[in-house]
Amino acid sequence: MSSKSYNLERLNFLIVDDNKHMRALVKTILHALGAKNCHEASDGADAFKELRHYPADIIICDWNMSPLDGLDFVRLVRTGGDSPNPFVPIIMLTGHTELVKVIEARDSGVHEFLAKPISAKSLYARIRAIIEKPREFIKIKNYFGPDRRRNQGGYKGSERRVANLEEADGELSQEEVEALLGG
Repeated sequence: MSSKSYNLERLNFLIVDDNKHMRALVKTILHALGAKNCHEASDGADAFKELRHYPADIIICDWNMSPLDGLDFVRLVRTGGDSPNPFVPIIMLTGHTELVKVIEARDSGVHEFLAKPISAKSLYARIRAIIEKPREFIKIKNYFGPDRRRNQGGYKGSERRVANLEEADGELSQEEVEALLGG
């Protein structure tokens, strides 16, 4: 990545998390990074309603929420017939870093994956990735969202889409998540 820094003051952020302390932490970090426009929602259903009148440029969304969790919210934003913006970049923020969970988040249509605990540096890195490496959206039978192939022309083996999930029984570090996603 380049050493260029971005002015975030005109971007509209939507923070979706059922934990008010985590929402406050993310908002504080965003303000420290220069963001001025941050709206909050306590679950996916409230966030979807918020999107109807708030033009979010980037959504930062927790996984575990009720009644509508983060994955269902992402799918609703991407494929809901009444979605106000199916193309909005979404950063999934979660403590669930098992390989299966990372793949599930990617396959729901998230742009970036951010493991808790977060830092200003890690959040800014995801925002930069969205800005510096925009991904085309694709629509196939069971998926609509950003192109999941980050490294074009990568692995050429016979089983390139087969993941050995039995070996992935532990949590992944943020670095391992990024390596997996090709970031």
